[in-house]
Amino acid sequence: MLTLEEYEKLNPRCELTHNGVSVVYLTPTAFTKWRADSLFEKEPVTIEWIAGFRPGEVLVDVGANVGMYTIWAAKTRGARVFAFEPEAQNYALLNRNIVLNSLGGRVTAYCLALSDQAGYSELHLSDLRVGGSCHSLGERVDFRHQPMNPAYSQGCVAARLDDMVASGAVQQPDHIKIDVDGFEPKVIAGARRVLSEKRLRSLLIETNQNLSDHLQMVEELKSLGFRYDPAQVAAAERKSGAFKGVAEYVFRR
Repeated sequence: MLTLEEYEKLNPRCELTHNGVSVVYLTPTAFTKWRADSLFEKEPVTIEWIAGFRPGEVLVDVGANVGMYTIWAAKTRGARVFAFEPEAQNYALLNRNIVLNSLGGRVTAYCLALSDQAGYSELHLSDLRVGGSCHSLGERVDFRHQPMNPAYSQGCVAARLDDMVASGAVQQPDHIKIDVDGFEPKVIAGARRVLSEKRLRSLLIETNQNLSDHLQMVEELKSLGFRYDPAQVAAAERKSGAFKGVAEYVFRR
């Protein structure tokens, strides 16, 4: 039997090395350990996309979870990252990962949900696991927009990316990653001024091709001058299971 003090000292972590750079993630649960172990296999297109960043470029990570890609971009590419994660447990571990990797001067994390409207709301949690996902802002629906019974509903503050940038709280990004389990079009609707800035080079958006509002979002981005590679999307698309039809779209202009 471990004493409480011995248990606290365990502080499990996973260290990855890339081109001589060490990246460390805290893994207090089996689920967070899986996130670290599957970093290169779960969404390889995201790792490849980050590899194209120039040192010092600004990334806005919407739906940062515990910081897998936030930390990776800041540590391996020298990116300046603004991370958004509204779920309380994930946000706490995100900040611990920032400190663990000595990135306090390069990464700013906000416990906020980005959407099309600013204000107070609820975040409906699919489960209570640290590192969990598929939560929903304001609406009791899942990533397919189907009704869901949340395990818990947490108080939450929502903001618009346009307002965050206009206020100076967030720098105009060079890159944006959006992974908010079905609510991506709302994030885009709250970021139209940011999207119009020519400095924005690329976006990576998890897109559910089964949903009409997601397909409309793709068309809107195309009208703004962004393009994507259908072959890249086809390679990223889930071919079976609950997430069949979901894929990471990389938009560039």
